[in-house]
Amino acid sequence: MTAGKNRIIDLRSDTVTLPTEEMLEAIRNAELGDDGYREDPTVNRLEEMAAKKMGKEAALLVPSGTMANLVSVMSNTRRGDCVILEAESHIYWYEVGGISAIAGVLPWPIRGHMGALDPRDVEAAIRPKNIHFPDTTLVCIENTHNRAGGTIITPQQIEALNKVAKEYGLKLYMDGARIFNAAVALKVDVREFTRHVDNLMFCLSKGLCCPIGSIVVGDGEFIERARKIRKMLGGGMRQAGIIAAPGIIALEKMIDRLEEDHVNARILAEGIAKIDGLNIDLRRVQTNIVLVDVSGLGVTADKFIAKLRDHGLLASYHSKNIVRMVTHYGITREHIEKALSIIEFVAKNLRYGNKS
Repeated sequence: MTAGKNRIIDLRSDTVTLPTEEMLEAIRNAELGDDGYREDPTVNRLEEMAAKKMGKEAALLVPSGTMANLVSVMSNTRRGDCVILEAESHIYWYEVGGISAIAGVLPWPIRGHMGALDPRDVEAAIRPKNIHFPDTTLVCIENTHNRAGGTIITPQQIEALNKVAKEYGLKLYMDGARIFNAAVALKVDVREFTRHVDNLMFCLSKGLCCPIGSIVVGDGEFIERARKIRKMLGGGMRQAGIIAAPGIIALEKMIDRLEEDHVNARILAEGIAKIDGLNIDLRRVQTNIVLVDVSGLGVTADKFIAKLRDHGLLASYHSKNIVRMVTHYGITREHIEKALSIIEFVAKNLRYGNKS
């Protein structure tokens, strides 16, 4: 359920976005072929567009962000390798342990600051060459960082990490599921971020509003390896132009409008910050994600989420006392104002003892 339908305001995630009418029309009229033979012209066009936009040689369409990350990790490593990543990264938290269970690599999580790894910590985590140790071959970063609250890893921070990676012969990979949010927020070309990484992925199906799909981007050799691994994982597709067609619309028309989501998130966050019993670290509200600490109300996140749902507002669980809210296409200023009134009403009731 989304905002405007059954009067539900859905702030659980930007994955609940629905495709635009233009996207639906593009799906219906997409020119199709067999992508297994690389003969789907719509897929080929999307992949060429994505590679050019990211400043890389080639790109590959995959069904999901989780598959994109798994394909990319496998394309950058060998079984038994060690992969350095941020301790609360999406790859480590939310992808069912796939990099261990399927890729066969050892994740080496290190704590970042607001989602960003410190190059000194990365350097310290790199294992020396020793018969007892796995080879460290890859560093993964996430931009924007989901669990940190949609925080941006700046081009300067990425450049510093890349310097360490190259000094030790490591690849630097970016889970850029929301990389366009970062670029729009900083008002820079997305290539300012991508030029410092060897390869990356980005999602079509979050803020860009496509119904399905993510893109893996890198040099030609990397993408050829990724294409074969995609097939191994069951991600080889046939008339995939029905997925690619809305992706083309997304890259042409849906990036700049992300600024609206950022503005709405800031209005939401600043409004919540004024409500007694709720706490927000406004430094983290850099894009479209808002993390709300409800511990001041004496309830858990689950309880607060359930109370919001009773009044027509959907939010998601982050941790024991933290609730996540995400702005996206379809959420207007009017929805934000209504959401704030619901949050204030629920918080007031909880403050005065109605915790049942």
